[in-house]
Amino acid sequence: MYSYIKGIVEEIYLDRIILENNGIGYEINVSSFTAQSVQKGKSAKIFTKLIVREDDMSLCGFSTQMELEMFKLLTSVSKIGPKVGLGILSCATPPQLSAYILSEDIAKLSKCPGVGKKTAERIILELKDKVDKDMAEFEATLFNQAPTGLELDEALEALLALGYSEKEAESALK
Repeated sequence: MYSYIKGIVEEIYLDRIILENNGIGYEINVSSFTAQSVQKGKSAKIFTKLIVREDDMSLCGFSTQMELEMFKLLTSVSKIGPKVGLGILSCATPPQLSAYILSEDIAKLSKCPGVGKKTAERIILELKDKVDKDMAEFEATLFNQAPTGLELDEALEALLALGYSEKEAESALK
């Protein structure tokens, strides 16, 4: 019904924003990435999806069209509603989610709020063929990026747990 809303950001919360347009303040549920991408008092364009329930109507908003499309894909999976969909989008960007789905990374999907092992498996099963092919091509470069500090720390801890000395583990990481 609403494709997007342009207006001034009046309030920013962890999971929602208030966007004023023509004297009307729209309360829009958002992911943490979208909440971080807007600034209070500044103009913003938020892509929206109207959620109609028996006892409630709410707007979910996204800073990019790509995030909106991923939300639609996620909520098409059985037992994933708007709240869990926004939670998933709060812990990973759409390109990262595509990478998790295409690489069948159940562990990383399971770290998202409201997602357990079975839900992660269902997401992979139902979305593996639906993930945007352009996004999949973009994701091929994601796997070739240099590891982050956190990933290097985890790898070092794993090597130490396997019995390697600290020097051997650091040498292997280099």
